[in-house]
Amino acid sequence: MSTSARFRTALFAASAAGMVLAATPAGSASAGTAPGAAPAVALRLAAWPSPTGQQAVGATINVSGTLDGGMKRYYGTGALGSGSQSESQPPVFKLANGAVLKNVVIGSPAADGVHCMGTCTLQNVWWEDVGEDAATFKGTSSSQTMTIDGGGAKAASDKVFQHNGPGTMVIKNFQVQNFGKLYRSCGNCSTQYKRNVVIQNVTATTPGKVLAGINTNYGDTARFSQITIVNDPSRKVVICDKYRGVTSGEPTRIGSGADGVNCVYSSSAITYR
Repeated sequence: MSTSARFRTALFAASAAGMVLAATPAGSASAGTAPGAAPAVALRLAAWPSPTGQQAVGATINVSGTLDGGMKRYYGTGALGSGSQSESQPPVFKLANGAVLKNVVIGSPAADGVHCMGTCTLQNVWWEDVGEDAATFKGTSSSQTMTIDGGGAKAASDKVFQHNGPGTMVIKNFQVQNFGKLYRSCGNCSTQYKRNVVIQNVTATTPGKVLAGINTNYGDTARFSQITIVNDPSRKVVICDKYRGVTSGEPTRIGSGADGVNCVYSSSAITYR
């Protein structure tokens, strides 16, 4: 296939996902691309959507297979409508192992957002006002993966994504505004695991505190690429916080910053604007 044909194929795929391609001119290498390698193709993040309608949710919606919400707004009512910060409240959506949730806007109240019980995918999911957490990764398999591809979240006073089970969380092509932590590996779960997170092509707009918090004593890793931080001239947003996790009590923060082992990124991976 010719270069131009490959580009047209990539453009079609990105457009179908609601994203726009910003391509490097043919024959030139983009920043971070090794000489002689194929040019990098960056994805520009989609604009915040306008919901096509709305649906009140009084009891958790269980998802197996694929649920395509058609960009409808779902919001909690009744038992899901308190707007509290309790970690014991139920989610709006509960995803079985292998489930896909796509094209959904989660409004307010958002209860405990989305629970993922194994490998799952959240595609083009948007949180207008994060409740306790936007989504929590549970399950028990070290091989499970939770993928958040596209979408965004606003107004998370604490965490956006909480990782309680083992496995790997991938957060890509995502945007977050007004947040505490974008990702946190559970600091004091009664059962602890080694956890991994990959954060790629993410734009974070302040106010915001931390992109990822991990427990180095359990071998957690966090890898970052194509990160853009907006409105942070003093560079106060912490890219990677390190903790000593526990099974009871409170975890201890023990440092931050790239180390090539647990917090893995280069200075060129972070852009400020």
